[in-house]
Amino acid sequence: MEKRDIQVVNIVVSTSLEHDIPLEKMAAVLSNTEYNPEQFPGLVIRIKDPKTSALIFSSGKVVCTGARSMEKVEESIQKIIESLEKINIKIKIKPKINIQNMVASGSIGMDLNLNVLAMKLENTEYEPEQFPGLVYKLMEAKATFLLFSNGKVVCTGTKSEAEVHAALDKLIENLKKIK
Repeated sequence: MEKRDIQVVNIVVSTSLEHDIPLEKMAAVLSNTEYNPEQFPGLVIRIKDPKTSALIFSSGKVVCTGARSMEKVEESIQKIIESLEKINIKIKIKPKINIQNMVASGSIGMDLNLNVLAMKLENTEYEPEQFPGLVYKLMEAKATFLLFSNGKVVCTGTKSEAEVHAALDKLIENLKKIK
């Protein structure tokens, strides 16, 4: 039996604080922010612990990235709410968090012949001169995998850990059909 080992490495979520946010004021008061409205309408806030970044828009919409668990996502959103209190903005709601994408990486514990996979699997892209990984879109799992010859994999496009594991099962099933 192959040794599977895959971990969530990044969760991208969106939420709304349901409150207008004065981004100029935030940028002026908080040191861990970047705001260049000429280039992009959102303010970037970097959180040290948990190590995440978020885009905050004046509408109160937030996109947070970098967390490795939902617990860390919640902590990051909480830190943003605490930062807003420093500029006298009180968020009274518990923001509803929507997972946009979950990225997982790890190993499926078997070597892969990417040339063979590129020919035998549908929905693949493989340009070894440009990049050593094969891109495999697994339509039925709504997931995209990056596969490497040493058995390392990156999975993206899923929205839960259960979806990550279901996609991995389907991937392994499809790989075994080829062997």
